[in-house]
Amino acid sequence: MLDRILVPIHREGWRFAGLFALATLLLWWLWTPLGWLGLIATLWCIYFFRDPPRVTPIRPGLVVAPADGVVQSIESAVPPAELGMPALPLTRIGIFMNVFDVHVNRMPVDGTVLSLSYRPGKFFNASLDKASEFNERQSVRLRTPEGQEFAVVQIAGLVARRIRCDIEADQSVRAGERFGLIRFGSRVDVYLPEGTAPLVVVGQRSVAGETVLADLQSNEPMRRGEMR
Repeated sequence: MLDRILVPIHREGWRFAGLFALATLLLWWLWTPLGWLGLIATLWCIYFFRDPPRVTPIRPGLVVAPADGVVQSIESAVPPAELGMPALPLTRIGIFMNVFDVHVNRMPVDGTVLSLSYRPGKFFNASLDKASEFNERQSVRLRTPEGQEFAVVQIAGLVARRIRCDIEADQSVRAGERFGLIRFGSRVDVYLPEGTAPLVVVGQRSVAGETVLADLQSNEPMRRGEMR
């Protein structure tokens, strides 16, 4: 039980927690009820930046979720033009993170970072389809040891105003490895290689670094699901 409560905090979170705590002291000095609200906000801030360990399946061919949240969409779309990938539609899985989800992002596959590109943009609600096209984003192009290419895109949302990406071009990465963070509600899109069927369905919750989005070695068709 304590392992679920006393989880590590992302290093970027301590700065914000300190600011929230200082504001709480000021509010408490002004009026005690405001101080209680500040305390709640401080605890939420610490909770938001939690960074729990994850157990990543490591069989070759598995594609794991890069983010906690709800699978918002599975559709065909062309990867961001700034990555220089062929302008061909690929299966895009969009995962929406609300303000209560873990916001630490993790790599979906083993591979090498071919390129990164940041593009400023709007701040529409990240759950909307147009967020993938118009919102501020950080895009990453990956190549697996087998030569298959992926795109992973961190997208800012209505509240999120800061995307953090801690990797560099030509860097080797592993599936489940932490690579970034988006503050306060956002979305992460994964573009699968051509012909890869997703193993998740819209509405399903994903766990970063653990949930299998697809299996490059499987011939299983795209899954369907229903609320029960």
